[in-house]
Amino acid sequence: MCGKLLIMKNKLYAEILIEYPAKKIDKCFTYAVPEEMFDKIKVGMKVLVPFASKKVNGFVMKLIDKYEGEFDLKEIDSIVFEELVLNEELMLLGKYIKDKTLCPLISAYQVMLPRSLKIKNQEHNYNKYDVYLSLNKSKEETYEFINNYKKNNKQIDVLKYLLENDSILKSVVGSYVAKALLDKELVREIKRIKYRINKYSDSNLIKHELNDEQKVAYEKIKNISSHKVVLLEGVTGSGKTEVYLNLIQNVINGGKSAILLVPEITLTMQIVNRFYDWFGSNVAIFHSGLSEGEKYDEYLKMFRGEVSVVVGTRSAIFAPLKNLGIIIIDECHSDTYKQDNTPRYNAKDIAVKRGEYHNIPVVLGSATPLLEERARALKGVYEYVTLKKRANNNLLPVVDIVDMMAEVKKHNFIFSDLLKDKINEALSKKEQVILLLNRRGFSTTVNCSYCGFTYKCPYCDITLTYHKSTNNLRCHYCGYSILKDSKCPNCHKEGLNFLGLGTEKVEEEIKKIFSDSRVVRMDQDTTSRKGESERIIKSFKNYEYDILLGTQMISKGLDFPKVSVVGIINADTALNVPDFRSNEKAFHLMYQASGRAGRGDTLGSVVLQTYNPDNKVLMYIKNNDFDGFYNYEMNLRRMLKYPPYYYLISLKVISKNYEYALISANKIVDYLKKNISKESIVLGPATASLFKFNNNYRFQIVIKYRFDDKINNALKYLDSIFINDTKAVLEIDINPMNV
Repeated sequence: MCGKLLIMKNKLYAEILIEYPAKKIDKCFTYAVPEEMFDKIKVGMKVLVPFASKKVNGFVMKLIDKYEGEFDLKEIDSIVFEELVLNEELMLLGKYIKDKTLCPLISAYQVMLPRSLKIKNQEHNYNKYDVYLSLNKSKEETYEFINNYKKNNKQIDVLKYLLENDSILKSVVGSYVAKALLDKELVREIKRIKYRINKYSDSNLIKHELNDEQKVAYEKIKNISSHKVVLLEGVTGSGKTEVYLNLIQNVINGGKSAILLVPEITLTMQIVNRFYDWFGSNVAIFHSGLSEGEKYDEYLKMFRGEVSVVVGTRSAIFAPLKNLGIIIIDECHSDTYKQDNTPRYNAKDIAVKRGEYHNIPVVLGSATPLLEERARALKGVYEYVTLKKRANNNLLPVVDIVDMMAEVKKHNFIFSDLLKDKINEALSKKEQVILLLNRRGFSTTVNCSYCGFTYKCPYCDITLTYHKSTNNLRCHYCGYSILKDSKCPNCHKEGLNFLGLGTEKVEEEIKKIFSDSRVVRMDQDTTSRKGESERIIKSFKNYEYDILLGTQMISKGLDFPKVSVVGIINADTALNVPDFRSNEKAFHLMYQASGRAGRGDTLGSVVLQTYNPDNKVLMYIKNNDFDGFYNYEMNLRRMLKYPPYYYLISLKVISKNYEYALISANKIVDYLKKNISKESIVLGPATASLFKFNNNYRFQIVIKYRFDDKINNALKYLDSIFINDTKAVLEIDINPMNV
């Protein structure tokens, strides 16, 4: 709990949580507060303290006036950032994350801050300034100088300007004139903080009036005056963003602030531009594509209360806004809202917790929400609001399923005849095409036809992906990379085969078949440079390209009115994944991708290519039947005891020693079977889906349970056992998105 500042007999002590995220020292250490800091120091403030032989950073967790220990206390060295203080809400939120994910408390606070403000000492000054000149003498003295000094008209012009205005940019004046005036002590320099991102609203923006269905949804949510989770389920193109904008405007009109989360950086930039046009400089953005300086600026804008709206990816849920009025999570089905390293929090859980704290609604928006979320809405746990029609009353796209087994017999290995015809038709009408293949690179496997050698990662034991543009083979897990030789490294013969399909290979094929088209590829390889995602999206929207080819980053949320055709090159890559959510994720991906077609004036067409045309999931996509898919998948989940009928916990034992990892995993299973409810199910240990990663072996145990009050204590005990284990690590993931 946050303590109150009490001073008695000029003694004050602080309990400090230091910067090291090690569970062995996951506790507070007491320090004496120097008298000169009594009036400044606050709970939640970042300070520098001596620890062992070093000076380290820490957060003030509590202030007390008595110390009854037997050791002499060291003093706090300094306050690192007097302005930055984690408020009561964020302090409580950190403790919630620790309890929810079993992470060190300092890790919970670290994740709330951009790297430039994290607790570790950063000597780099991220502040950026504009330098201004202002009068240094009285107006009378300045007039006297002007009247007596007539040699340099430029200096006189600057002084005359400053007699009428407070200041002028030094860069406008010029270095020679500025130096002369400074040397004469007629002016002085003033530094003013300059933000790297400054946007203004578009005065010409046409704010579309909500249609009847959108108005009903808006009014239902607007009239919620307390904490409630709302599921806004709207078909692709139904105008959920317009509802978001109006809800946030209503909140701002009431003097409150809002957070909007989006799953992808690519989606962030398109939606952010809408928000800039509407709200102007009242918006801050926050995502991993920003530079450290930009993140620093945007965070301080939020902290200082200079903005009322924050738009960003997962970490933006920790925006230090005061007086929150609403939190909206767009494309709420996306698994990017779950962090896959410590602390393993889900931004939706954090949103609900903040919603409880501020007593405000939390809106989850999607065309295809998670089954768990839809089930809660249908049971009345969540408020359920729907948008069943596209905003422009257009029909949903027509979906054709193509059997690629038949196409291969015609030597169509990448593009079916139907997809080629649809693309040619769209190009002839000056319309645009989106092609989805959720695998980057040129080939997913390279092997030798003579000796059978296959390139694999030496650290992860998976096949390396070939990237033709750089002629290297790369591991998409650990980043290991080698140049490809023309000969097999094993038998030294020229017999290398390129198997599997990636976006690079498809791009090459597009240029051969549709030679007159303008194609752009959008995947992790082409968008690694800052601003490249935004450039590609803007260029495609401005019709500088005819065909957009990409991975899942192009599948959701993007709005291109001229796109009439969407082609899904290989639907089976999404379906054939060993995970209980594979059907659901495949449906999300392909249904969302299909929704990019026909958002303008033309009817959309989707071609879905597969080697398994009778797959039920594909039939539900073809019929735009989310209700049917929901019922089908819920029946499977019920039989197999998966969410929402059961909760899941994943435990992974990770070690460089295979035998030690397996023995440790078996001990965990034995302990769990004896110490949790008999109704709970313990599965494993089994090899994890990625068994070897960075030279570490990984065994997985899965717990399925409904109501088990023993589980939390059992997990805490297991976690404590592994704190001192130098040979193995235990990863605990509660409610994992992938198993």
